[in-house]
Amino acid sequence: MRLRDYLGLIFLAPGTRPVQPPAFDVMSPITLLGIESSCDDTSAAVVRRHADGRGEILSNIVAGQTELHAAFGGVVPEIAARAHAEKLDLVVAAALIKAGVELDGLDGIAVTAGPGLIGGVLSGVMCAKGLSLGTGLPLIGVNHLAGHALTPRLTDALPFPYLVLLVSGGHCQFLLVEAADRFHRLGGTIDDAPGEAFDKTAKLLALPQPGGPQVERLAEEGNPSRFAFPRPLLDRPGCDMSFSGLKTALLRARDACIAETGGTGLRAADRLDLCAGFQAAVADVLEEKSRRAIDTYLAATPAHPAFAVAGGVAANSKIRGRLQSLCDARGLHFVAPPLNLCTDNAAMIAWAGIEKALLGQVDDLTLSARPRWPLDSARAGMLGSGKKGAKA
Repeated sequence: MRLRDYLGLIFLAPGTRPVQPPAFDVMSPITLLGIESSCDDTSAAVVRRHADGRGEILSNIVAGQTELHAAFGGVVPEIAARAHAEKLDLVVAAALIKAGVELDGLDGIAVTAGPGLIGGVLSGVMCAKGLSLGTGLPLIGVNHLAGHALTPRLTDALPFPYLVLLVSGGHCQFLLVEAADRFHRLGGTIDDAPGEAFDKTAKLLALPQPGGPQVERLAEEGNPSRFAFPRPLLDRPGCDMSFSGLKTALLRARDACIAETGGTGLRAADRLDLCAGFQAAVADVLEEKSRRAIDTYLAATPAHPAFAVAGGVAANSKIRGRLQSLCDARGLHFVAPPLNLCTDNAAMIAWAGIEKALLGQVDDLTLSARPRWPLDSARAGMLGSGKKGAKA
């Protein structure tokens, strides 16, 4: 099937081309199309697993939405969903063209089925269903968090079991990755995720979104010791974290700085020091909690001990550096994905789909979009539960 036929596929009537039973062989190359639309990045990628187990990214196209949400200080779900619907066919076509692969050269289609903003997730799932229906290719629903957690296997062929700190805009948890479908949570945030706290900090300081890179940039020039920001939950055992109180402490410090100027606003030095102090507090918490998670992990005496970091906040150079030093001191192999694979992308979804396919975990057209989908379903949700289930 030629690429020029792609647009027609997603509008075919039900039953036009039945999905064929999947057949995946660990000794044969596998090429998957991945689709990601869980938040504000519309992405499509083509990833190949070679017969020797090596992963290769043939293409990874990401269309961001920063300009669409800039005026609102954060992602607006309705705007994001509409943008996904408008761009999905374009990024899929671009990914196939860049990879030099036609639709009939694929072995399957992987798509983020949750967790995330439901409108965006639904857009991606429906696009993937249309392609699966039209081509007969197997459909594989992927947990977005599993995509992040399995990225070290794509980039570094990391063997199981390994420890990963998944730290992003909506999630923060330590996971013992025992297999592609088996994750054991050692701890996580009980409120805000670090990425969310970075974005809220940027908003409080009148910095543009996305906030994380802006706070990191200003923190390089600030004094991290000027403000006595708290390090939440360091006085309690375990690996759980909290960042909501840190954000509140920054708000109060900001207001005190503005009061010193008679209400005229923040001075440039104040903004730099607030960013530096906030980032230092987050780094301290993540480093200490990582040390505790590593102790638990090493107690199981893994044959090839390794610690990985994944997710958008993993792109922060200060945090990466602290975790690298910690692993060096403990004798662990440290893995941090390239910056373009830290943020949301479809390459990680395609790879996670390959891992699932090799386990025989393939979906059909009844695949549903899920706003919540914890990786470790055996443990109670860190952020509470509702009618839609545990959040994380």
